[in-house]
Amino acid sequence: MTRRDALIRVIDSLHAEIAALKDNDIGALERATAEKLATIETLRALGDGPASPELQELASEANRLNETCRIYVNLMAANVRRRLQLLTGEGGNAYRRGPVTAYA
Repeated sequence: MTRRDALIRVIDSLHAEIAALKDNDIGALERATAEKLATIETLRALGDGPASPELQELASEANRLNETCRIYVNLMAANVRRRLQLLTGEGGNAYRRGPVTAYA
């Protein structure tokens, strides 16, 4: 496998992750993430070296898609936090004033 092929597989895996996040399909998310991580390991094994403009563009696209995945995950976490706050009667005000309690 070439670095180009591996980057394309990473991009395909990231598209699959985004689709799974949108559909809330945990099984598909696990498969896409496992594929992405395996392909990233392949990229690591292929080593570093000068990157052509095409490889740089593919890496940039992978980075943009990874950022999109991060945003989806953060939004999902914020929704869960809001629901938990409502269930516990806190009203969901994450920015309220007062003492902060830390748990060890």
